[in-house]
Amino acid sequence: MQVTLLKSKLHRASVTSVSPDYSGSLSIDRTLMNEAGFLHHEKILVGNITNGERFETYCIPAPEGSGEIALNGAAAHKGKIGDLLVIMTFINLVPEEAAVWEPRLIVVGKKNLTFENISQGKKTKQ
Repeated sequence: MQVTLLKSKLHRASVTSVSPDYSGSLSIDRTLMNEAGFLHHEKILVGNITNGERFETYCIPAPEGSGEIALNGAAAHKGKIGDLLVIMTFINLVPEEAAVWEPRLIVVGKKNLTFENISQGKKTKQ
């Protein structure tokens, strides 16, 4: 048996662009992707704090240090520039692993250029 738990989360990332004609996905500043532990093309669940929408897609890296959070393709219809998002990934673990698992939690700051890692036992800022 396995259980699905939160792997990592970017909290309060701000949408910087929407591109409905792009083929799909969510572009995320590579710095934020790395800090959260997101993988290129990894499935993500996105919650739009501003309008209540939720949707699944996959993430792709935007240029490092750009602050870019871009809704692409069909996802572009789920928000607008300035909306705040929660972007989550999940992991499947056996119960013994799940009992000690700690997700990576990143609170995103102004213009998506700063962040704070608030994961248990780890407090870092950039």
